[in-house]
Amino acid sequence: MKKLILLTGLCMVIMSGCSDLNKALKSDKVEVKLATATKYFGLGEQYGQPGGDRKARSRSRTSYERALPLLEELRALTRGDTTYERVSYMYAKSYFGIRDYILGGYYLEDFTKTFPASRHAEECSFLTAMCYFRESPEHELDQQATSTAIDQMQLFMVRYPNSDLKDSCNTLIDRLRSKLEEKDHSNAMLYVRTRNYEAAGVALRNFLRKWPNSHYREEVMYNILLTDHDLAVNSVEQKKVARVSEGLRSFDTFADAYPESSSMKDAQRLRQDLTDLLERLNRPIQP
Repeated sequence: MKKLILLTGLCMVIMSGCSDLNKALKSDKVEVKLATATKYFGLGEQYGQPGGDRKARSRSRTSYERALPLLEELRALTRGDTTYERVSYMYAKSYFGIRDYILGGYYLEDFTKTFPASRHAEECSFLTAMCYFRESPEHELDQQATSTAIDQMQLFMVRYPNSDLKDSCNTLIDRLRSKLEEKDHSNAMLYVRTRNYEAAGVALRNFLRKWPNSHYREEVMYNILLTDHDLAVNSVEQKKVARVSEGLRSFDTFADAYPESSSMKDAQRLRQDLTDLLERLNRPIQP
């Protein structure tokens, strides 16, 4: 019985909300549309506060969705009016609220360009960057959106160097860069796994130049030695001496950087193979 009463009450609230929205949509009065849109936008903001549970987030999204058709009309009806800035702000942020980050990013960025002196400009600029951040995929996929998100975060900090959101931006940039680092590491190691030794050596060295402080540094340096070793062993005769010498240099670099590495025994074995090979190559040919 209690469940039935609760369900009936919920249905009445939903129907009341829909009725309110329908009346505003059918009304030819701008003030009615604006008041209703503002009401639903405010509910979206209220329910969308950080720390809310799943129900609150769902209500927030529903409220923004109800505000959007009214705000769509109001953008046309208030253009050139003093309320146009307010309508444009609510419209752009409502797309962010329903998690449409493509349209949200577009309209939020458009707002900052149209109203650069607005009190909402800083917030919208940050949310523009957040839209790209949310669109950034897992590291296995194309990372164009990740690079764009970094650019947007950096642009925000240039525009607002004293913003309270600066630390948040730096934290988010670090997370985005970690994703790019992961992608570059994965790409380089693919060459190692497929035994494309020459390409692997180039990709691994490029990785170290781009990410000198990477937590993958030890692993990458060992794999440079490994691929140099395998490339030298499998090279044609006229290239072996040069490639063996390169491999020995890679061992010295690795050993200097990580003398206590858990991979040192394997590295020493690779060096011994290269040393033996170099001795055979330099041995005079017997008549």
